[in-house]
Amino acid sequence: MRITLTAKVAACLATVLAVAPLALAVAPSSAATPDPVSIVAQPAEGSTNVKVDGNRIILGDAPASIGSIEVRQRSGIANLDPIRFPAATSAVIANYQTGTPDNSTAEVDVRALVKGQWTEWAPARSGSPTALPEASDLVQLRIIVIAPPQGGSPWVGDVSVQPTNQAAPSRMAVQAAPLTSHVFATREGLVGGTTANGHVIISRDHFVALPSRRGLANNGSGNYSVKVCTATRCAFEPVWDVGPWNTKDDYWNPSATREMWKDLPQGKPESQAAYQNGYNGGKDQFGRTVANPAGIDLADGVFWDALKLTNNAWVDSTYLWTGTGGRGTVSISSGYLNIRNAASSTGAVVGMAGKSAQVTVECQTTGQSVTGSQGTSNIWLRVHLGMYVAKAWINAGTFASC
Repeated sequence: MRITLTAKVAACLATVLAVAPLALAVAPSSAATPDPVSIVAQPAEGSTNVKVDGNRIILGDAPASIGSIEVRQRSGIANLDPIRFPAATSAVIANYQTGTPDNSTAEVDVRALVKGQWTEWAPARSGSPTALPEASDLVQLRIIVIAPPQGGSPWVGDVSVQPTNQAAPSRMAVQAAPLTSHVFATREGLVGGTTANGHVIISRDHFVALPSRRGLANNGSGNYSVKVCTATRCAFEPVWDVGPWNTKDDYWNPSATREMWKDLPQGKPESQAAYQNGYNGGKDQFGRTVANPAGIDLADGVFWDALKLTNNAWVDSTYLWTGTGGRGTVSISSGYLNIRNAASSTGAVVGMAGKSAQVTVECQTTGQSVTGSQGTSNIWLRVHLGMYVAKAWINAGTFASC
């Protein structure tokens, strides 16, 4: 795969980011129009079911699978190494070629590192400026290729990216507080199936599906996570699948910036409008009659164990990447971390946090000493009113006392 940067000189630096441990490609500045410099790159961490064919990234050979949207398809994701520019830019221009045989699709997305966290992925049309939510000197491109169960394989090649300030300001912004919406939750199930990010679903799994790839985290990552709460319990889980019903319904965004269904109010899923109000003829983007208003799918461990649901239900869902504030990351090798109603392992379990999920942190307090992946500590973090997790299992900084 060749990434072309507008620069006189370019260098690849190996460095470690707290939020994304990937190699960086650095594009130095130049006042004149420089000759393009090619940087050879391979699909980076978090990529799944793609392969390199000359200067192209092409869909891999994995068979068709089915996830939350219940559409059987072949899909692949290639995350490219982040690009470091010499100065912050408000927009970028990505150029690339695509091949989409047999009703397949290929797209390129971009995101930026702002205030220590990655912004949401945004589609980058070839040759057109893509505005960033805020100015940043670090951006990353992602390639998504999708095809029917049978047929040819889509590809993306000849990718280049450069900073530009010739773009209208982005309407997408990181808010002070992340958006919370009241949505209908269903159970995904599908044990043995494969999610949109390549995760193979296991029994009592911990993740959620949302109906847009804009908030899809890499397999094993929780940089896009949600807090899902009932009246008495909460779960913090990574977004590892796309669905239910739709794949381009980022309903948590303002209406004007939604990928589709821009006439719906922020926070209202298209499936809910279709089911309750006959919106879009009562159908989803695939033309299927919407049988329930679901705006989020919960893996079995979230549904049955974390939230103790016995049937589909309305929940409050908070999309953590849409806002700022205290954060920590669950640092466990598998499974989940119990959330308790007191700063002690004897406190009642009132929720769970899945592997790699981000958790909101309101404050910290002292309690029972616990030994975990982060050492031994008597600090407990309040992640919701009346809910605590042991900091010994959370990768996080220091917070104000409760």
